[in-house]
Amino acid sequence: MPAQQSTTENLKTFVPYVEKKGEEYMNDKQKEHFRQILLNWKAELMEEVDRTVSHMKDEAANFPDPADRATQEEEFSLELRTRDRERKLIKKIDSTINLIDEDDYGYCNTCGVDIGIKRLEARPTATLCIDCKTLDEIKERQERG
Repeated sequence: MPAQQSTTENLKTFVPYVEKKGEEYMNDKQKEHFRQILLNWKAELMEEVDRTVSHMKDEAANFPDPADRATQEEEFSLELRTRDRERKLIKKIDSTINLIDEDDYGYCNTCGVDIGIKRLEARPTATLCIDCKTLDEIKERQERG
């Protein structure tokens, strides 16, 4: 439950960026807005990692019943897979923060246009504009058949 509370609290404190008329795209204010979003997200993921480690230490038991032992092993396996995905996401968040530091954040890797504030708020690690992402997904579907 604490993980849900933490996430819920951060969602309640999230304030969408309000662009001012004529404001330059990816100015210092906007970059700081996204840096905070990314740092908060990373902190949540790190808390989850800590919770998993302590949960696995506390709950680890050598059950005499094979079914109980299998259930616990499957539960731990699922948790570890989830944490592995989150570990990869943390790396992506770190590389996105580096993009902010290098003034390359917010622009499409393929065509170079602005990704857009709203899209970045929905997916702060996005590296493609919506048009290039859509084309990428269409190509992927065609390749799979």
